[in-house]
Amino acid sequence: MGVDTTQPKPPQVEEIEEVVIRFAGDSGDGIQLTGDRFTTEAALVGNDLATLPDYPAEIRAPAGTLPGVSGYQLRFSSLDIMTPGDQPDVLVVMNPAALKVNLADLPKGGVIIVNTDSFSSNNLKKAGYGEKNPLEDGSLDAFRVLPIELTRLTRDALEETTLTPKEKDRSKNFFALGVLFWLYNRPLENTYQWIGEKFKKLPEVAKANRLALKGGWAYGQATEIFQHTYKVAPAPLEPGLYRNIIGNTALALGLIAAGQKSKLPVFYGTYPITPASDVLHALSRYKNYGVMTFQAEDEIAAIAATIGAAFTGNLAVTCTSGPGMVLKGEAMGLALMVELPLVICDVQRGGPSTGLPTKTEQADLLMAMYGRHGESPMPIVSASTPADCFNAAFEAARIALKYMTPVICLTDGYLANGSEPWKVPAADDLPDISVPFCTEPQGFLPYSRDPKTLARPWAIPGAAGLEHRVGGLEKADQTGNVSYDPDNHQLMIDLRRAKVERIADEIPPAEVEGPESGKLLIVGWGSTYGAIAGVRRDLERKGDSSIAHLHLRHLNPFPKNLGEVLARYEKVLVPELNCGQLVKLLRDRFLVPAVGLNKVQGKPFKKVEILNKVQEMLES
Repeated sequence: MGVDTTQPKPPQVEEIEEVVIRFAGDSGDGIQLTGDRFTTEAALVGNDLATLPDYPAEIRAPAGTLPGVSGYQLRFSSLDIMTPGDQPDVLVVMNPAALKVNLADLPKGGVIIVNTDSFSSNNLKKAGYGEKNPLEDGSLDAFRVLPIELTRLTRDALEETTLTPKEKDRSKNFFALGVLFWLYNRPLENTYQWIGEKFKKLPEVAKANRLALKGGWAYGQATEIFQHTYKVAPAPLEPGLYRNIIGNTALALGLIAAGQKSKLPVFYGTYPITPASDVLHALSRYKNYGVMTFQAEDEIAAIAATIGAAFTGNLAVTCTSGPGMVLKGEAMGLALMVELPLVICDVQRGGPSTGLPTKTEQADLLMAMYGRHGESPMPIVSASTPADCFNAAFEAARIALKYMTPVICLTDGYLANGSEPWKVPAADDLPDISVPFCTEPQGFLPYSRDPKTLARPWAIPGAAGLEHRVGGLEKADQTGNVSYDPDNHQLMIDLRRAKVERIADEIPPAEVEGPESGKLLIVGWGSTYGAIAGVRRDLERKGDSSIAHLHLRHLNPFPKNLGEVLARYEKVLVPELNCGQLVKLLRDRFLVPAVGLNKVQGKPFKKVEILNKVQEMLES
């Protein structure tokens, strides 16, 4: 009897429009690195993409426990997409805790790729399953479960290395990545090269990670566990030079660009705080572009140093998150009183107090508007996508320099850590935002004003005849001397307010996506852009063009035509990741019966959440 040498047929390649993958496991499982590498490959292939990293708040939670679960969601597509997806199509879990935390988000029929080696009795108990094993008790029957012995297979693939079993286990994320590269027809070469660069000082680790990646690919190719592989074609992006970028990096590059286009050195004074710390890390690499980074001993010292840098003629920037904004409040008032250009970036997170350090929120808007002593108005701009953090930072710097005022730039944890393709702008396309220093001592008055912008002259120290007083006490008009005169105080308060209001004369008018008038206008700011825009476009594709979307970059002052735009719609909906802050400002300023849609769960909006509210309002 002959031996059957028939080879199994290779799986069919099915072309699909998009996929949402979520990786989940312990912080020590390399989840963020795995997600980032798949994201990079998707970007190199030319897919449009959006990501949602989800970090645990605990610095080092016990392995296998629910608080220690790290996640990374990636949506990649052949179409133009706006969000990282409401729910994953594929869930890759490294242990029972990851399954427990993420299973509720997976739709029925979704795929679970699971490391069966981690489902030990001890790990099941730590995840809250007790004596039950979800892989055996039928609770996952509604899903397509693909069991893989990741730990054992990784050790087998690394048999030729000199690493210990524990060290080999650290490469199981690369084995899982290899399986997914095979499943979605991604090349290995770029990641091979990246591994060599990343681990060049640890050649045995680099070898192990390459072998694990190759082993995962070979496993996918050899096993019959998959009936299909999938291909997602490149998206039709506008021609240009693209890179995948996270929001914090985009923010840093926007500040560097502002320094170049203002012909000023950039001083960045900060104190590390989640989720803003990566801005410091990014800027510290650009000393050759005139960037000086200073890590202070605390938040107050950071902004105090930054004010000093502004006084001496730098593009001065500080960055923090909500708790740091509270601490910086008094010094922000000082910057306003002495009228120096300063950019204050607030990468918002869940609060109050320490709150949810690694989770997103939009709850600092009212603090940015009012959270200082006395009458202290400041311009506020916000970013709407990870790549848009570049534009927001540049705009904040432009306003600060032109109007000689501190400016607040709002982003949040979702934008800071999320990524998307960014079309790199040509340097020549960015406007010149330089402003002249005052150099003429004849007739110099430190608080004289430009008749158009009301900005005072910027006279840096060291110039004879331009000496002037700075400090927190009220300034006399023109001279800047200390003044306790009540009429002068009223005048200076009015001038500082009017200076901020005049910014509205030059910012772009509010423009809507969708009909210019009609039943419903959705107004958003910040990171809600993707979910709102996605809902409107989905409805438009289905033939419902009655919904309009307005997204605000400038939150103080508002665009001059905003009231007129709001009045053109029967209903106004304002989705926010807070308890209703922009909606309060709109009601107060324009007396519109705007309706809030509010969420404070440390997570961004899903499109379906906004869609349900839209349908409710249209039907009522």
